Amino acid sequence: MTIDWPILSFLVFSPLLGAVVLLALPSQRMRLLRWTAVIATLLPLVLAIMLYIDYDPSKSGTAYDEQSTWISIPLDKAAVGGEADFDLHFDYSLSLDGLSLPLVLLTTIVASMAAIASITIRKRWKLYYFWLLVLECGMLGVFLARDLLLFFIFFEITLIPMLFLVGIWGLFDRERAAIRFLLYNGLGSAIMLIVFVILVVTAGFTLEQTAAGVAHFGYSGSYDVIAANLADPQAYANQLSQAGENPFYLSGTMQTVLFVLLLIAFGIKLPIVPFHTWMLDVHKEAPAPVVMIHSGILLKMGAYGLIRFGFFLFPEQADKCSTLLAILGLINLLYGAVIAFRQKELRLVLAYSSLSHMGIVLLGLSALNVIGLQGAVFQLISHGLISALLFLLLGAFYERTGTTKLDELGGLARTMPFMSGALLAAGLASLGLPGLSGFVGELLSLLGVFDSHKAIASIAVLGIILTAIYVLRAVMGVSFGSMQPRFESVHDARFIEALPVVVLLALVVLLGIYPSFVTEQLHHSFDSMLEQLNLRVGG
Repeated sequence: MTIDWPILSFLVFSPLLGAVVLLALPSQRMRLLRWTAVIATLLPLVLAIMLYIDYDPSKSGTAYDEQSTWISIPLDKAAVGGEADFDLHFDYSLSLDGLSLPLVLLTTIVASMAAIASITIRKRWKLYYFWLLVLECGMLGVFLARDLLLFFIFFEITLIPMLFLVGIWGLFDRERAAIRFLLYNGLGSAIMLIVFVILVVTAGFTLEQTAAGVAHFGYSGSYDVIAANLADPQAYANQLSQAGENPFYLSGTMQTVLFVLLLIAFGIKLPIVPFHTWMLDVHKEAPAPVVMIHSGILLKMGAYGLIRFGFFLFPEQADKCSTLLAILGLINLLYGAVIAFRQKELRLVLAYSSLSHMGIVLLGLSALNVIGLQGAVFQLISHGLISALLFLLLGAFYERTGTTKLDELGGLARTMPFMSGALLAAGLASLGLPGLSGFVGELLSLLGVFDSHKAIASIAVLGIILTAIYVLRAVMGVSFGSMQPRFESVHDARFIEALPVVVLLALVVLLGIYPSFVTEQLHHSFDSMLEQLNLRVGG
């Protein structure tokens, strides 16, 4: 199959088509609005599947590049000297590689399942589904944008829908959760913007020859241009010399500062302790379908940004900070696991579980070898599916019982055998049972860390043990034991609820028994990066 049409643009903006259609529909037609939104999420899912089938890892994504001039600002020639054309330009640039492809597919899957699970939403359906589709557009744009300004805009687009989805359809303290989400993520975005501006005006320099043989100089927001200049400083210096330019150059110290700033900016989104408190509020207060997206995808945007802009642009600085990253990952893993064990609210158990599992991602990244990096990204995909499944089930339990407190739940396996069985399977995947996806991500991440930080990796094993304890405690407490009389009449899953449960659980099993479904797409991306920049490759 050959794709020779702008499929990436269709993929990113197809949810907006559904959003526009929604605006034209009557606000009272709940079923029509719901199914229109579901169909609107299925279109990008189909496109993502097409890309996954057609993708050739050896091409490194070059078969899926879309680029056109977007913003071009002529600069004052007198200010830069000479008579040559000079401008600041940003391109509409989308690209797909082995890193972004599985995350794009994850986004479309979780968004579709969340749209189906939104049958629990009881008010303002049109506005709810509208923001849900806008959110999906922003998330897809983040994983595909290849220009720094375009990436930043898509990144910011995701903030607005989440603000409303949490603030309007959340639980009792939803306004506070929404405001904290905006403040923390807004701070991270401000730091990220500062780094991006510095990168554009230093490493974004371009030199081209026009058809008439006239030199054309400029500064670009192109990720590929910046990456090439940072990877080959001598060629970059020659370009500056030829242009008669002498901007402040990115020294090793400055690059370290930029890497640390990116670590903070994307660490807020990931999140990394101590920047995690806002995430707990969202997990606790947002409606279950929104938390499916937040935990399943939005947290992964932080890890993706750190890999794409931190590790790929500043690999030497990442190598120098690898011990720090490993320590931060260990703190996330152990802190999240210990606090999750103490919680009496199922929502918070799952929230701290997400925090703990993001620690495994950081540990894998800190390894800076192919095994660890593959394990980190595999953990992102696996946790995205597992957490979406867990919050889908939590929403079903809450709809029937009106509570998610562990001391009030119990014995639900008698009246809800399907949902309780799915909860047990999701819990086993979360604690890393072999044969399920959680095991593969944890195994690869820890194997990578053992090669580079043996002491830290040895301590991290304790976190895996703690995970098994708090997960089994929560799952067994909900499914077994004594049941309150008021829950004896609750019913098991309806077909519309069972469908996304089966889909997500099937994918968790698929990745557990066939991890190459993801790792084959990742190998060439990381391997080429490590070899090109002379970093050690573990194996």
